[in-house]
Amino acid sequence: MRRALAVLAAVPLMFFAAACGSDDGTGAAPATATASGAAASGLKVTGNVGAKPTVAFPAGSPATKSSYEVIQPGSGDGIKAGDRVIVNLTVWNWDGKGNAVQGSSYDTKAPETIPVNEQLPQVLQEGFTKVKHGGRLLAVLASDIEAQPQATSAEPTKVFVFDVVGTQPPALKVATGKETGESIKGVKVDNPGGEKAPTLTTKTDEKPSKELVVKTVIQGTGAKVQPNQMVTVHYTGKIWGSDQQFDSSWERGEPAEFPLNQVIQGWQQGLAGVPVGSRVVMSIPPEMGYGAQEQQGIPANSTLVFVVDVLGAY
Repeated sequence: MRRALAVLAAVPLMFFAAACGSDDGTGAAPATATASGAAASGLKVTGNVGAKPTVAFPAGSPATKSSYEVIQPGSGDGIKAGDRVIVNLTVWNWDGKGNAVQGSSYDTKAPETIPVNEQLPQVLQEGFTKVKHGGRLLAVLASDIEAQPQATSAEPTKVFVFDVVGTQPPALKVATGKETGESIKGVKVDNPGGEKAPTLTTKTDEKPSKELVVKTVIQGTGAKVQPNQMVTVHYTGKIWGSDQQFDSSWERGEPAEFPLNQVIQGWQQGLAGVPVGSRVVMSIPPEMGYGAQEQQGIPANSTLVFVVDVLGAY
C-alpha cells in the first residue's frame, strides 16, 4: 500500500497499483450518502467511518468514467489544495467478476498521507476538497485517466474509499530548536541562522569511524521519525577527508522527499528516531552507504558525511 502511494507523486496512474492484499471487510449500517460531482456508478458503501468499509458493486461492466461521491461530509476542518491529507483507505479492483479488495490501511493499522496537488487525478483533487476531517470519500478511477502522459499500460478500474483522519502540518523550511554543541571529530558544521543553509566541512586528517555516527546539531521538538515514513529533508553530502561535495538539496533550491526505508542503510538507521525540526550530522561508513561500488561523484569505499535538516515526516 505504501509503495503505491509513494510512487503516486511521480506517476499518478500507479496509484491504481495495489501493493498489499487483504481479506474482504465487514460493514455496519449503511452510511448516508451525500452526492457531489458525478455519481459513483451505483456503488453502495456500508460501514461506519473509522472502520474498514464494504462496497457492494452493481451488476454489469465496470465504470469507464472516473467519479467521486461524498459518503460522509465530516464535521472537522476542511481540506484545500496543497494539503497533505491523512487517510485510512481501502481499494478494490472493479472487474465485474470478483471485484476483489486489494488492500486496506485498516489491516496494516497505518494511515497513509496523500498530497492534494496537481499530480493527483483531477477527480481526487476535487473530491478531497469536498470532505472534512472525519468524512468519507468514495472514488472511482477508471480508464479515462489513462490519457495522462505517464500512463504506460492499461489498469483495471479501481474503487477507493477514503476515511479522512486529518491533515499533515506543512513541512518546516529549516531546522528549528536549540543548538546542542555536538559535533563529529574532524567534521565542522556552521549554523548561519535564519533559513540559510548550514556549511559542512569535511577536510580532515582524522580517520573516520568504522561505525555509523550521528550527532544532533540542533535539537528539534517535533514527532520522532519512524522507519516506514516519508521524510522531507534538506541536506548536503560530502566525502570524508576531501571536503568533496557530491549532492545538496540546498543548492537545488528545494527539499527532498522520499520513503526512509528506500534509501541507504546509513540514512535509515541515522534518521529513525530523530525529532522533526532537528539538524543532524552523520558519518556513514562505506558498508552502510555505497560500499565498493563507485557512484557518480562518489569514489568506491567512501565514508559519507551528511548534514541533514529533518523538516517533516508522515
